[in-house]
Amino acid sequence: MASLITLKRRIGSIRSTRQITKAMELVSASKLRRAQEQARLSRAYREAAYRLLARLNAMSEITDTAVTAEDVTEQPLFQKRPVDSRLYIVITSNSGLAGAYNVNVLKLLAKAIGENQKAGIRSSVITIGNRGVQFVRTLAGVDLLAHYPAFGDKPTQADIQPILTTILAQYSSAAVDEVLVLYTLPRSGILQEAVSVPLLPAQLDQTDGTDNIPLDLAMNFEPDIPTVIHHITARLIEVQLWQFVLESLASEHSMRMLAMKNATDNANELIGDYTLEYNTARQAAITQELAEITGGAEAMKG
Repeated sequence: MASLITLKRRIGSIRSTRQITKAMELVSASKLRRAQEQARLSRAYREAAYRLLARLNAMSEITDTAVTAEDVTEQPLFQKRPVDSRLYIVITSNSGLAGAYNVNVLKLLAKAIGENQKAGIRSSVITIGNRGVQFVRTLAGVDLLAHYPAFGDKPTQADIQPILTTILAQYSSAAVDEVLVLYTLPRSGILQEAVSVPLLPAQLDQTDGTDNIPLDLAMNFEPDIPTVIHHITARLIEVQLWQFVLESLASEHSMRMLAMKNATDNANELIGDYTLEYNTARQAAITQELAEITGGAEAMKG
């Protein structure tokens, strides 16, 4: 059994750690509310932009409308090519203490790169967050195109402009044939899932209930479809990437809050265990002292 001084020091150390984890839990909870609200407000706009982008892309397969296939295929961002090279945008954090937030995304990336290597497909990566770039640098056969630190608690759309420029240049020049974003999607308050979402070329979502609506009746375009295709495509891609960043930020704060809560709960349990051990040791020491005093008194009487 440890000495009383050692136990007392351990209890004090754990109490100090508990204060830190509790403070981090409260800070993460506050940041989480703001991040969730920001992601929620932009989610409807993202969904509308996604559907518009997907439908513009689907026009390349429609022949009975006023839109010709050339109207779409002339736009480089809509071109579908055999996949010889993939670009991954990996969103992680700058720091740890967020549970499996970074690990889940990086596992997904490692699995995808392994599958690409077996299929003979080149892999390129753009990382957001220091945790991502540290991992990618350990991988063989992967081209790290760029690295950007995490955007903090209040990201702006200006933060993603350099990333967007790189993505569009890589895809337009046919340096890569497919672009995917790996990020953490908040499914609920306690469930966060690492997902891989295609960014370029756009994929038509067959579950939105609108895939059977004729494109020439579903919406009108002003001033005309070719102008929309050539001038709004980059903006629509930006909306997708922006929403992924916001969702990932909300997931990070949620997982960090849960991790700090678990750490605080564990600290409470350890304090309780060590306090019980301390009291037991102190009682044993008191009993020993009483026994020695009693023994000494009896010896003096004799």
